[in-house]
Amino acid sequence: MSKPRPLSPHLQIYKPQMTSVLSICHRATGVVLATGTGLVCLWLIALALGEDSFALATMIIQHPLGQFVLFGYSAVLFYHAFNGIRHLTWDMGYGLEIPQVYATGRLVLAATVTLTAIFWFLV
Repeated sequence: MSKPRPLSPHLQIYKPQMTSVLSICHRATGVVLATGTGLVCLWLIALALGEDSFALATMIIQHPLGQFVLFGYSAVLFYHAFNGIRHLTWDMGYGLEIPQVYATGRLVLAATVTLTAIFWFLV
């Protein structure tokens, strides 16, 4: 019989922190953006195929579910962009102290909410 091996720490041991949640969200938003970009490509294809297919695409986009998807895509886009800028500043060696990491995390969230609201107010 083999000797029991120690377990690595995992999500049941560690309490989620803002840093880990924002990191996971950054990765998830990257996946969502890739999927959403595929939908943008389908919209452009519908535009290229002619008036009938573009009318169908417009009808889908104007549906409340389509509006919800567009809202989510825009929020994800803003979050991923702001958090990407945050990561770039870290790559340059700035903002790596814990208080700065939390402050910039809150700033990313506030900027995401603010710009998403402004964007949809203007649209």
